[in-house]
Amino acid sequence: MSKYIEQIKKLVELQEIDSEMIKLKQRLVDAPRHLETLQASLDDLEGQIEQVKERLDLLNQQKDKLQKDISDDSHKVKKSKNKLMMVSNTKEYHAMMREMDNLEKLNRFREEEMTNLTEDIQVHQEKMEDLTTESASVKEELAISQSTLDSEMEKINKRINQLEKSRKKACSNVPVPILARYNFIKDRLNNPVIVSVKRGVCTGCYISIPPQSFIEIQKGEQILSCPNCQRLIFWEEHFSAES
Repeated sequence: MSKYIEQIKKLVELQEIDSEMIKLKQRLVDAPRHLETLQASLDDLEGQIEQVKERLDLLNQQKDKLQKDISDDSHKVKKSKNKLMMVSNTKEYHAMMREMDNLEKLNRFREEEMTNLTEDIQVHQEKMEDLTTESASVKEELAISQSTLDSEMEKINKRINQLEKSRKKACSNVPVPILARYNFIKDRLNNPVIVSVKRGVCTGCYISIPPQSFIEIQKGEQILSCPNCQRLIFWEEHFSAES
């Protein structure tokens, strides 16, 4: 039994090394990907800012033109009022009154248009402020991430090198046939490779172990595999008894 327990312990130790290496190698992939995500987000925000800026420029041009039209119409109304004092007959008087009425109606329409235009400009200005604030935040996060990435990558690679040395040492303590089984499973299944059996259930796939297999694993004579997920399994009670 003690030889069996010792082999399980060595495999669990090996798995702990492999688990940390998997996480670190995944971090090597994820960290640059995070930068790519931030850069894509920043590019999108800058694109939106440019679109809003173009819209604001157009709205302000429309506002300037509308203000000029309103001003010109006001002058025309004023001139028409002055001319009205100089008309000599009823026909001219009614013609001038119709002209003034049309100008005043046009001015009222333009005033309403100006109100709507001003509100639209306000909405776009607020959107521009929100986008600019968000863009500044992403830029700051991107700068911080870029500045720390190289240092983090260096530390991760250093730790991986240390773990690779530890793994070689751990592998040398595991019998070759058992190590071959371990590596075969590791290359084909998601981590973990070796798991405990609790209350007759494999903690790798959470399927009940068949009664005969469970009897065999309780004997603690050889390292068995789960009939369902093929992971290496051990009975947790053996280690409870040890402790």
